[in-house]
Amino acid sequence: MKFQTRAIHSGMQTEGKNREIVPPISVSTIYQLDPEGRKEGDLHYTRLDNPNRRQLEILLADLEEGAEAAAFSSGVAAAAAVFQALDPGDHIILPEDIYAGNRKLVENIMLRWGLEADFITMNDPSDVEAAIRENTSLIWIETPSNPTMQITDIRSVCRNAADRKILTAVDNTWPTPVNQLPLQLGADLVVHSTTKYFGGHSDILGGAVIARESDDRFGRIRINQRLGGAVPSPHDCWLLSRSIRTLACRMKEHNRHAAIVAEYLTQEPAVEKVIYPGLESHPGHQVAKKQMMGFGGMVSFLIRGGSREAIEVVGRSKLINRATSLGGVESTWEHRRSSEGEGSRTPENLIRISVGLEHPDDLVDDIRASLKPLTD
Repeated sequence: MKFQTRAIHSGMQTEGKNREIVPPISVSTIYQLDPEGRKEGDLHYTRLDNPNRRQLEILLADLEEGAEAAAFSSGVAAAAAVFQALDPGDHIILPEDIYAGNRKLVENIMLRWGLEADFITMNDPSDVEAAIRENTSLIWIETPSNPTMQITDIRSVCRNAADRKILTAVDNTWPTPVNQLPLQLGADLVVHSTTKYFGGHSDILGGAVIARESDDRFGRIRINQRLGGAVPSPHDCWLLSRSIRTLACRMKEHNRHAAIVAEYLTQEPAVEKVIYPGLESHPGHQVAKKQMMGFGGMVSFLIRGGSREAIEVVGRSKLINRATSLGGVESTWEHRRSSEGEGSRTPENLIRISVGLEHPDDLVDDIRASLKPLTD
C-alpha cells in the first residue's frame, strides 16, 4: 500500500467480531493473566506495554519502513535511550549544528555517564570519516540540521560506518518519512520527536526510535524504554496515532507553503540570507535532492541586524505565533539564539520559522509587515 494508505490503516487492527474503526483508549495500568500464568508477549503492566503503544509502534515502524519501533515520552528520552544503549567509554560523533536539547543531553549527562563525544560539521562525508576513532560506536546524523539546515549525505556516511561496524542514527524529525527515509539509505536507526510533525497540533509530547533490524542493539533500546520508564501514556499514543492519519496531507502543504515563504524571503531587502534546502542557492541542495522527496516546512533566515533587531521582528508579528518548537498546523517563529540560551552557537540574527497551514499569502503579508521597519 502507498504511504497515505498505510498512515491511515497500519496498526489499526483490534480484536472482536465487530471491529472498531477507531480503536479505544486502554486506560488500565494492569492486565489479568491467564489461569496458567504469564506467557511471552502477554500484556502485564502498562509501563512495559499496552494496546495503544503497540498500535503506535506498528504504525511508526511501517511508515519509516523499519522492523520495529519503541515509543517514548519525549524526543530527548528517545535520544537518551539510544545513547544509553552504548557502553561507557564509547565514542560518538554528532553534528556541530545539532538540536540544542540533544547537545545539552550529551554534554550534561552522557559525558558524565562515560561516553566520549565530538561535535563536527557533517557537510562532507570525509570529515565524518576523519573523526572516527577506534572506540567510535555511533554516528548521529541530523539532516537538515537545526537550525542552520546543513545537509549530510546519509547514504555515504552510513556506508562508511557499516564497513567499520559503527551504528548510525538519523534524527528524522524535520523531514518525517513523507520527505526522507533514512533506513532505506542505510541508517540503522531513525529517531523522532513525535511532538513535532507526527503530533502536528502542538498538544502532544513524545519521541520514538525505529530500527532497520530487530537485533540485539535495538534490544538494548527496548530494555531502556521499559525499565527506564520514559514511556508515553496510552492517551498520548492514541492521539499520535490519530494525528498521523493526516500526516501525508499535512506535510504536502507544509512543504508547499515553506517553499513559497522561502522564495519570498530571497527577494526581501531586510533579509541577508535564506536557509532552505529546497532553494538552488543552498550549498546542500543537490545532496538534499538525492535523498529527500520534499524539503520540509522549516525555514531559517538571517536578517540585516543583530539580536535586538531579530527579536523585534519576531515581536511585531500579528499572525505567526512567537513560540519555540515546530511542526504544528499553526506557524511559529523565534529568535533561535534566545530560545537555545547559554552556549548557543546559532547566529545572533537568525530567525527560525515553522511554516504552518495558514494561507501562504497571509503568512507572507505578516512577515513583510514585521520586516518593514528594518528598511524604512
